[in-house]
Amino acid sequence: MQDGLENLDESLAGLTPKQWRQRMAALAEQHGMYQSLGDRHFATFIDQDNTLLVTFETVQGIQSLSEQAQPLGFDLVKNQGWSHLCLISDGDTWFRNNRVYGFFDQLIDDGFFEEFDKVVFYGAGPCGYAAAAFSVAAPGATVVAIQPQATLDPQMTEWDDRFVEMRRTSFTDRYGYAPDMLDAADQAFILYDPREQLDAMHAALFSRSNVTRLRLPNMGNTLQTRLVEMEVLYQIISLAGAGKLTTVRFWQHYRARRNNLGYLRRLVGRLSQPDRPYLTAVLCRNVAQRLRAPRFRRRYRELEKLAEAGEFTMPPKR
Repeated sequence: MQDGLENLDESLAGLTPKQWRQRMAALAEQHGMYQSLGDRHFATFIDQDNTLLVTFETVQGIQSLSEQAQPLGFDLVKNQGWSHLCLISDGDTWFRNNRVYGFFDQLIDDGFFEEFDKVVFYGAGPCGYAAAAFSVAAPGATVVAIQPQATLDPQMTEWDDRFVEMRRTSFTDRYGYAPDMLDAADQAFILYDPREQLDAMHAALFSRSNVTRLRLPNMGNTLQTRLVEMEVLYQIISLAGAGKLTTVRFWQHYRARRNNLGYLRRLVGRLSQPDRPYLTAVLCRNVAQRLRAPRFRRRYRELEKLAEAGEFTMPPKR
């Protein structure tokens, strides 16, 4: 815990939405700044050192991912001593709001981002879109976006039928098309599951020379939750803030998926669909030997019975 940040460790869980926002405002004003951006958006800033983490989060996401109902960036502020600018929305808005645009305009005019040696933008889903789109305000920043949409302009992405309620929202005016907004970034990392077709189609639109697309097959459509479970997300963002995030470093940390039951269940489901008992047996045996996973143990016993009946040959035991 960095000196002077002890009160950032208090739990905000159990508060009403109004109380939660008031307490967030009080904490931010004590350590930096709070700015209301209308009914559905606000910003908090905690002023620490010359590395700045900019996160885009939703009230609902904060409540579900954090036991203390704190923004994701608070842990990195407390443990790394970074500065933290957090844009928070009530619900998924993709931060398409004139007050938000004006807030970033003012930050640019004030030279806010120039005060920091390193700036990292982070978000997931609609917040990943925002992280990419608003990163243009800080040329040279690093962007980490999980499952971001490139745009919801129906003229470009009419194939995405998940967010039809947003089709009247403009994605063609300021801070609009997220891939173009990455042109000023030093580097960007787009994380997605290629088996999630719509996420993969959006990821393809981010193809740029300064963009690295990291494919996480069999992780499903809740990548942020899985990465938090594996205790990998904070490591990824920490590496980005240190200027050390590379494809190799990412894959080294991502080996933690071998112990994530959510990932392993999806993987065994994928092997079972085309009926590949040999590979399924290899996987189930490996997981059952390493983890407390009764479902995998039961599946392995079922496969042993099928092998005894002559339906396939079990893999040899080492």
